[in-house]
Parts: sequence; C-alpha cells; structure tokens
Amino acid sequence: MIRVKAPATAANLGPGFDAVGVALELWNELEVGPENGPVDESNLAVQAFSRFASPAGLSFSFVERIPRERGLGSSASAVALGLVAGALAAGVEPSIAELLEAGVELEGHPDNLAPALAGGVCLTWEGNVARVADDLPAACIAVIPQNRLQTGAAREALPEAVPHEDAAYSAARAALLGAALAAGDPELLAASAADRLHEPYRAAHAPHLAAIRADLPDGALGAALSGSGPTVLVWAEWSRALDVEHALAERFPEHDVRSLAVARTGAGAA
Repeated sequence: MIRVKAPATAANLGPGFDAVGVALELWNELEVGPENGPVDESNLAVQAFSRFASPAGLSFSFVERIPRERGLGSSASAVALGLVAGALAAGVEPSIAELLEAGVELEGHPDNLAPALAGGVCLTWEGNVARVADDLPAACIAVIPQNRLQTGAAREALPEAVPHEDAAYSAARAALLGAALAAGDPELLAASAADRLHEPYRAAHAPHLAAIRADLPDGALGAALSGSGPTVLVWAEWSRALDVEHALAERFPEHDVRSLAVARTGAGAA
C-alpha cells in the first residue's frame, strides 16, 4: 500500500505571472493498493503515476480537500500525487526537477506544479525550478468563492499583447515581489500587490478582488488573485491576521474565508 499527500498551491501571487507559486497547508491524499477492476486512465493522478510505473491492477483512492477550479492548484496536486506515488512504486528517487519535467505536460503550469512538489515559494522558468523562500513575508487569507473557473477559460480572456506601459508596470511589481520574498519584507510585498498582465482581464470572474482592494480591512497589506482565480489571497500583518480573517468573513459570508499557512514541504509519503 502506498499513501502520499500533496499541498494546494497558489500561482502568480499577483505580478509573478506564470513564474511564481507557493505551496499552502491544504492537502489532498492518495492511497494506491491492489485492485482487480479497471483503472480510470483519464484521471490526472493515474496518468502521472504511469510516468514511472504501470497502474494496471491497482486501485487509486483519493481524499480531496482542495476545492476544484478555484485557483488553488487542485490539478497540480493530483499530478504531484501521481508522480510521487509512481516513483515510490517504481523504487526510484527522482529530483524535483525530474518530477517537474515528467509532469509538466499533464499539468501545463509549472508555476503550480513546482511548489506542489517542492513546498515553500518557488520560481520557475524555461523548465527550471528554484525554491526561493520557505515562507511569505505576511499572513495569507484566502477568500474562496463557490463559483468555479476553468483555467483554460481564464487563459482565453488574456490578450495577445499588452501596452508597453502595462508591461513595465507589472515588471516593476514582479521585481518588488522578488525583493519581498528575498528580504522577507511585508512592506515590499504590499507594494507588489498589483498587476496589469493578467488580473484586469480576469477581474470579471473575481469581482471581490476590486472590492477588497478598494477597502482593505485594518491590518491587511494587499490582495492578489490566486492563480487565475476566482480565489483571492489577502496579505495581512502577522499580528492582525485573525482580525483580517474575521473582517473578510463578515463582509463575504457567501465565500469560504480561511487562513492558509505556507506548506514547508511538498508532495511525499503520508
């Protein structure tokens, strides 16, 4: 019997479009055992498992805690579960980079898959991955709507080109995000919490992003889309995190509002 777990992830973190992601303490689990029945080969985790070992004659049982199609990396978690379980079944120990290479075609978004495998905050580029921080410089409160949003649909909303002014604006905020992570500086993280490459084009699916930014609760530093949305991440001062969470829960009673710590480890044995 093989039991593995993988965390939720949030990509982009605002201006880190298609490059930055963080693992969050919300875990899906997979148990692989003997089974005589057919295997659902359309399942992402099963397809990822088959990158290292044959799924024939096995059963795949899941515990799903990460809400689907909310911008919290449920598909990345599924791929990470399958990759790690398959490697265990095959008796091999691939590196994070090798796991990422094996699974990125299935997941399609390395900025989501990398933190699911490595934990912490990760930077990805051209097939490379670097874990750049163990934690964020501020507390993270997720505001999770009930409506779902498929990543493909959110991607289609993006334009083929943006004005030079918008590109420069986002490049500056991405640099601020990197500096905030490197220095562990909450003020720099607050300054980075804006984007013109993807968030404006996805705003219709997450109207609470603009509402939160227009009236940040006391103790909040800023907000960003989680992945392509519709979940919004709100950065908060560590000492005021609970106050911010309560204020957001009162303002958005129809949403699931919860604090999510950074997961220091990625997918592995449960």
